[in-house]
Amino acid sequence: MDTFFSKGQEFFQQNKPFVMAIVVRAEKPTSGKPGDKALITASGEMFGWIGGSCSQPTVIREALKALKEGRSRFIRLSPDPQQLTPRDGLIDLPLTCFSGGTLEIYIEPQYPQPRLLVIGSLPVAHALVSLGKVMNYDVVAVEPDGDGGVPMDAAQVVNSLADIAYYIRPDTYVVVATHGSFDETALEHVLKARPRYIGLVASHKRFEAVLEYLRDQDISEADLAQIKAPAGLDIHAQQGDEIALSILAEIVQFRRSAQEAADWDMPEVETPEAEAAPALETASGIAIDPVCHMEVDIATAKFTYEHEGKMYYFCAPGCKLSFRRNPEAYLNPASNVSFDMGMHPHA
Repeated sequence: MDTFFSKGQEFFQQNKPFVMAIVVRAEKPTSGKPGDKALITASGEMFGWIGGSCSQPTVIREALKALKEGRSRFIRLSPDPQQLTPRDGLIDLPLTCFSGGTLEIYIEPQYPQPRLLVIGSLPVAHALVSLGKVMNYDVVAVEPDGDGGVPMDAAQVVNSLADIAYYIRPDTYVVVATHGSFDETALEHVLKARPRYIGLVASHKRFEAVLEYLRDQDISEADLAQIKAPAGLDIHAQQGDEIALSILAEIVQFRRSAQEAADWDMPEVETPEAEAAPALETASGIAIDPVCHMEVDIATAKFTYEHEGKMYYFCAPGCKLSFRRNPEAYLNPASNVSFDMGMHPHA
């Protein structure tokens, strides 16, 4: 199996979100070519090839944005985006060095299959299990009384409330529907595992009784506030399958909200202006090389130079040498220097 696909499969098995980036068009001179592809993790690590150091920083930044927003994007990287004819759906961005050429890259976020954990054997619980499978959830049914009534749609069936925590991941959505038989005990176990969503199928009056019990167990108000009861959107549902539909709709609403998009464990994404003057340091610990405009990690920068009391960071010794010889050429946009392919300071 191709390394690209095997790595993606590995991320899916580990329930890790990632981004797929593929070069769909290229104009020379550029090191990237159509079909080049890479995977970018939520931590900004890249696996694969997408065109080298002139495009990688921007691709990673745009990939992390796509992962946060939950939307694909199509970008075009070129030395001077303002000279290109705009196209609908295409985001024009500058290359981070003067290598020339143009790359068009499709970026698509990929997310692990979310888990739906349903506790109880009521008709609403059975309907949730069936609907969850149809909507591509990894469904786990918890049936404490073990009467064997759980539909076969469940990928896994658990009979012990004490085992609940083992099946709860950060991307798990939990619904408690035991009709009062195990509500309190189930919620005690669920709250300790901190899933993404907790819904309780119960009336307001019943929910107040559950809260009173949980407070007696020294569960904090902050944790209790995570419980949504009655679970589901208000669609005037009456029957079990209708209630299940309202609950799945609420989970979808929660999943697709901006709040959840920000929950992925990702670094902050900064977007430098294309026309900005060379930056010293950014809040994310990244500096912009004033010569080639590549991003440089301040913590690991090997090439630095102090000028008029300010520290500048460089990606390579050639950039540092060019800056040291004539700093004003790079600090004053009016007299900035451009490079032909044979005159790049990295050469």
